[in-house]
Amino acid sequence: MIIHLATDHAGLDLKNSIKAYLISKNYEVIDHGAHDYDPQDDYPDFIFPCAKAVAKDTNSRGIILGGSGQGEAMAANRIKGVRAAVFYNGPDEIIKLSREHNNANVLSLGARFMSEEEIYKIINIWLEEPFGGDRHQRRIDKLDQ
Repeated sequence: MIIHLATDHAGLDLKNSIKAYLISKNYEVIDHGAHDYDPQDDYPDFIFPCAKAVAKDTNSRGIILGGSGQGEAMAANRIKGVRAAVFYNGPDEIIKLSREHNNANVLSLGARFMSEEEIYKIINIWLEEPFGGDRHQRRIDKLDQ
């Protein structure tokens, strides 16, 4: 599975750590940036290319980061075919449900609210949880009409 990554300056170091972690788990990773720290950069410049890549390849997933992950998810969700779920700590069940019920193909993480270890745990849950299909697919189909 290909995992697309993107962040602005707020998640740069964490994105780089996640990239190394995913590669160590034998995932193919495509990094859409940011590649350098620039406190004036704008998250849509990185999130849109990532989200478009995920929408184009339905077998891929995306992980995006920001301070809270909220704006990044809003940007990603503007791309037809993307279903970005926001997580910045809370019950793990939220991540499972984002996959089981919503077939989330982008995970938006709040870099300022989670430790690296917590993020790796959540990423593993999210990547392993299957989509439930059936009635949930019907609802997703309505989103893409």
